[in-house]
Order: sequence, then structure tokens, then C-alpha cells
Amino acid sequence: MTYTIIDVETTGNSNRLTEISIFKYDGSKIIDEFTSLINPQTLIPDYITALTGIDNGMVANAPTFAEVADNILSITKDTVFVAHNVNFDYKAISNEFKAININFNRKKLCTIRLSRKLIPGHKSYSLGKLCSALNINIKGRHRARGDAEATVVLFDMLLKKENAKRVFDEFLNKVSKEATLPAHLPTNIFNNLPNTAGVYYFKNKQGQIIYIGKAKDIKKRVLSHFYSKRIKSIDMCRETADIDFEISGSEFIALLMEDAAIKKHYPKYNLLSKRKPKTFAVFSYTDRDGILHLAYNNLKASPNPIVILYSINECRQYIEKVCERFKLCPKYCHLQEGVSSCNHYKIHSCKGICKQEESKAIYNMRVRSAINYFKSSSQDVILKQNGRHDNENGFVLIKNGTYLGYGFVDKAEQITNLGGFESFLIPQSDNLDIQKIIRSELVKL
Repeated sequence: MTYTIIDVETTGNSNRLTEISIFKYDGSKIIDEFTSLINPQTLIPDYITALTGIDNGMVANAPTFAEVADNILSITKDTVFVAHNVNFDYKAISNEFKAININFNRKKLCTIRLSRKLIPGHKSYSLGKLCSALNINIKGRHRARGDAEATVVLFDMLLKKENAKRVFDEFLNKVSKEATLPAHLPTNIFNNLPNTAGVYYFKNKQGQIIYIGKAKDIKKRVLSHFYSKRIKSIDMCRETADIDFEISGSEFIALLMEDAAIKKHYPKYNLLSKRKPKTFAVFSYTDRDGILHLAYNNLKASPNPIVILYSINECRQYIEKVCERFKLCPKYCHLQEGVSSCNHYKIHSCKGICKQEESKAIYNMRVRSAINYFKSSSQDVILKQNGRHDNENGFVLIKNGTYLGYGFVDKAEQITNLGGFESFLIPQSDNLDIQKIIRSELVKL
């Protein structure tokens, strides 16, 4: 078997290549090499220059990736792609190929994961510290050629270890996830993840939570992060050394758990979830003809809001539901604009207020009933959910319009009132994000 042992240097956040070094190795000796600076066609940040010594001037006259792509394809053809933290180097290179419409596909081996398996017990498996512990000299740390050459020496050591063939075969097995998992994540941690709904926590080497997510299937969703080629996912997986989880029974409860956990820990890779959501509202007003309307707008422009929602689409869905239930007119519920009489594609229950076939007083009475429905439907609600196992039910409790939390009840329990659920409640805080999640669920009912 032939291997290409590779290291790249990049621009950091934009992850464009600035240097690449490839050693072709036949299992006993180096048989070819390709090393080159690469013009990333973007500026190199100062902190990257401080780390690697590669600055904008050095790469100004270097070839672009497109100009060296054939060299890389040729030297790596029919070889196993080997690197220290292979997913980072592999994704950086495959993304460059993708940008020039070339599909790059090679088998992979990670010398961090191989080292953890074949030479366990080291405090750190970073290239610098591991090479220092093994007396491997690195000539030019944080430069592609120096790091790749040191990785060749490390790889040769690993090949000669007892059980190396079994471990290598295991890692190269098509059904094995070894080449996909983050370099610092033990295989057993991933294997122990469940295929059920819940929340998962990515942690770094120091045990700090760096990302929180929710899923219908935790294991499947976690694995999708490892396949992602987005820069955020690559950086996150590079730091991941542990994954914890909590099962929830349902995706809805998982959403609520995720929001609470993010607001408690504020993980660095959950930036979007920290943004304040936009708010909209449904409100009512009486026009000059004395007809009572239901309408929606952003919250600031909505006088005396009846219900607060979190998207225009959510507002329309909610009003459609009420319009059908109370046989209101789509025109006067602002589901149709600029029409003399309603002809809504979905709602055909209007009794004729728009054609003067129904009195204003009777129509307005139904609108007031709808408004009361709006208000009462958000007061005391128990949303029943699947439990975490077959003998359990989950629930979400809303009292006086306020989210109190979620809980789990044994199916053998006979609960007949809201107070009975409260004794099984796991108390949680209410907030705008939670209200958005709950409203989205209520719209489905």
C-alpha cells in the first residue's frame, strides 16, 4: 500500500491554502515529494503570519491552487491520504478542489487517532508535543514541509507497532467511522451516542462546552457535523474531544432543552442562537365601516397585540387557523389584500360579510369570539409528548400563558388535573425564544 503524508498551512478563518507539502511513502521509504507555497488570492491575517512565518509578500508570486491541482491529483492518485488531524487537511484540500469543480476523493488515515490507539498514554497528541515525547525532530514547525516530514517519521513508527496491521485495516474499513471522527474524539464516545431525540454537547480537551445541538436522532445528527465542509464545522470538530448528551423523548422537548442549555453555557459555536428573534403580533382594529379586522405586523407597529409571534408566516398560519375555526372573512383577516370580496384558495367558510350578505354586528361578534380564543388558548396548556422510554410520557406545561417547563411521567400514573403534572415538572425559565418554539408547536395542533 502507498501513502501520501500531507500537511497544509491556511489563511485561518477563510481556510484558503498558503502552503502544501506531500510525501509519497511506500511503507518503507519516501518515493516522491511535492512542496509548494500557494497564493490564496486573499490576505493572510497577521496572527497566521506570526504562527507560520508566511506573509502576503511570500505568496504574491506563488502559484494558485488551480495551477498546482494537477500535481496534487497526480501524486495522491491511488494512495491513502495521511495527515495529523486528517479531516482538517483533507477538507481544506477538497474545498479547494471543489472551488475549481473537481471532485477529490481519497481514503484517509489520521495519525492522531492511530497514535491514540497504537501508542496510548501520552498527555497530548498534538504534533509538536507528541514528536517531542517521541524524540522526533521537527525542522520548521508550522511550515508544511517541516510538519509533513515529522509526520512521515511518526507514521513509520506507527506502521512498525505491534497490532499495526489490524488497527490500520480497521481504520481503512469502509464501514468504520475512524477516518470521519474528530482527531481528539475517542471512538467509544461516538459509539455510545443513542439514535433517539435529545440534546448533545460538544466539549473541548478542557471539558468546556463549545457547541450544543438538538436532534431527532442524536447519533445521526452528530455524524453529519463531521461530514460538513463548512469552516465553522471544521473548526468545531477540530476542537471536539468529548460529546455528552441528554435524551428528551421528542424533538419539541429537545428544542426547549437546547435553548435553556445555550443560554446557560453560551458556547462559542452557537452564535446564531444568541441573536434576539424578530417579533410580530396579531392585533385587531375597527375600520370606518364599523367592521372588526384581524391583522398582523411587526410588534412595534401593532397596537394592543393579541398574540406575539416570530415570523410573518407564523402570523398567517395562526390567523388562517382562527379564520377557518370561526368562519371569518379572509379579506378582513388580511389574508387577501386588494380584493372586493374574498376568494381565498384554502378558506371557503366566509358567511358573506365582504358581499354585504351578513350583518356587521353578527360578524363582529364572531371576531370577538376569535379574539377571546386567541387569549384563552395561550393560558393553561399541557402539551403531551413521547417519553424517553416506552413506559413514560413527556409533557410541556404552560400556565397563565407562561412556560413553566417540561417533565416526564410514568404511564402508570393517573393524572387528572394540571396540579398533578406540576409535581413531575422540571422547572425552566420563559423567554422570547421559548415562546417562539412553543407558538410554532401550537400552530401545528
